[in-house]
Amino acid sequence: MMAEAEETEFSLMSLEDELTCSICLSTFDCPVTIPCGHNFCQDCLLATWKGSYSCPQCRTLFATKPELKKNTVLSTVVETFRVKASKSEGGAASKPEKKKKKDVVRCDTCMEADATHTCLTCMASFCEEHLRPHRENPIFRLHQLTLPVGDLMERICTDHHKLMELFCIPHQRPICTLCLQQVHKGCSFMSPEEQRSKKESDLRDQLVFLDGKLSKNEAVLSQMRTTQNKLKESAIHRKRSVSAGYQQMRDMLTKEEAEALRVIDKEVETGETKIRGLIIKFSENVDNISKAKEEIHCLLGQSQTLAFLQTSFNLPQAVSYEPYTPRINLDSKKVVQSEAFTLTLKNYLMELFKHPVEARIPKLIAEAIKIPSLNTENIPGNKKLGKSIENLLEFGVKDKPRGRPAAAENKETPVTETSDIPAEISSAEKRSELMKYGTVLTFDLRTAHKRIELSENLTKASVSDEHTNYPDCLERFAVCSQVLASKGFSVGRHYWEVRLSSNNFIGVGLAYRSIDRKGPTSRLGRNDKSWCVEWFNVKLSAWHNSSETVLANPNPKRVGVLLDCEEGKATFYNVADRAYPFHSFSFQFAEAVYPAFWIFSSGSYITLCKLQ
Repeated sequence: MMAEAEETEFSLMSLEDELTCSICLSTFDCPVTIPCGHNFCQDCLLATWKGSYSCPQCRTLFATKPELKKNTVLSTVVETFRVKASKSEGGAASKPEKKKKKDVVRCDTCMEADATHTCLTCMASFCEEHLRPHRENPIFRLHQLTLPVGDLMERICTDHHKLMELFCIPHQRPICTLCLQQVHKGCSFMSPEEQRSKKESDLRDQLVFLDGKLSKNEAVLSQMRTTQNKLKESAIHRKRSVSAGYQQMRDMLTKEEAEALRVIDKEVETGETKIRGLIIKFSENVDNISKAKEEIHCLLGQSQTLAFLQTSFNLPQAVSYEPYTPRINLDSKKVVQSEAFTLTLKNYLMELFKHPVEARIPKLIAEAIKIPSLNTENIPGNKKLGKSIENLLEFGVKDKPRGRPAAAENKETPVTETSDIPAEISSAEKRSELMKYGTVLTFDLRTAHKRIELSENLTKASVSDEHTNYPDCLERFAVCSQVLASKGFSVGRHYWEVRLSSNNFIGVGLAYRSIDRKGPTSRLGRNDKSWCVEWFNVKLSAWHNSSETVLANPNPKRVGVLLDCEEGKATFYNVADRAYPFHSFSFQFAEAVYPAFWIFSSGSYITLCKLQ
């Protein structure tokens, strides 16, 4: 058995040459077999295939890259060989490692001395001794010498076995002069050095490009860090502002609480003072009545008849006062109102806090403008609040003096409306006369602001704080809660009526189709393309081109509009048993005009009436 083992080991060791890769001269590592039958390490073989595919040993050329598969049998034999070799003496030689390529190039003539030059014509490297013929013999004068080249074989064209002195630009690969005349005929080319210079230039350009991108990214990062710091600073400022606001409210509430408690204390003190005075008075009455009783008892105890008869007795004055329990409580007007205000304010805040923060301000404004006492012309104490609310609702439009036309302030501003009703329509008219020109209207869904919901076959427009999911389009009002009718007029006479839910923050008017839909000047009457009568709080005004005329407010529930295109006039009526005109506009038509409506307060609506 031992002899057999030694014989097996010997047979394996004798196969070392057969198990060696002819490229790296080491035992196979992941051996593969190519179609010609030769075996190589996979990495070694792939390293030799650059552009063409041939066997490094027999030079058989393959048209396409052969499919490489691991030779499992040979791989098993190699592994067995390595295991057996590791048990031999020293074990150092049993694990052959890949020979590292040396940087030193040997002379191809003597194979011992280091080469000093490589001849690209002879395709060989020489030491200084064997280079002498190239230096001394004139025949070698035209040969191209260069520093020692270690990868000389890699510069040889596998098809023509000539030096690849050129670089094909379209195919991006080195070629020889014969390649340029055959396969690469007509291709543009340059020397490898020129190609390297061009590639280096391209890489440097890319470096410049990357530097620019890097600088921009670093600048953006710097800006983002600056923005982050500003954000933190802004947050600190906002928090201080919010805290200061809430603290002021707490201070105001504390002051109001102290005042309410003081009112109650004062009321208690007044009641107690009154009760103390009554107690003193009734205590005196009790004393006087008790003394009178004692005197009567003394008289009744008198034994002498004559003396008894001669004694006089009068009832005290206290008996003339009828005793009563005073009605003293804390139900005075101030105390009751203070308590009611506290409860009402608490309930209001609880209701307000149920809404999200973004909905609270509109609700506050909507609630505030419903209070008639906010009329700044009547109550001076409310001027600042009323003005603030009005400014919010005006969308930044500059306020004009109230109660007189804007032309009084600036004579150059044209005012198209008249402050007085023309003589021909100054008296009430019969509806039957106006109904002759009646027209059927519907609202244009494409123009409705997203706060406005249309219903009842597009004849009712309601406004709420919730936005309707209308598709975005250029014709839709984006800032003001407005809507146009679907029909416009440029000739003839036309009459229509609308029913108003309230006479508060509602406008009825006319507008050209070209009216702005996006900016603050898209509000009816705040531009030269629209006219309207508008109820703002308790005030009625006529607006055109940002000029205002304050009118007497008839508080109509139904408003009629007569449009006379021939005369260029629009008249507004308070419709009741008859039609009472309260304003008219006179203007020249530049294009067709459309009935237009503005609705602001949540819950308000306008209905287009069916004329019968």
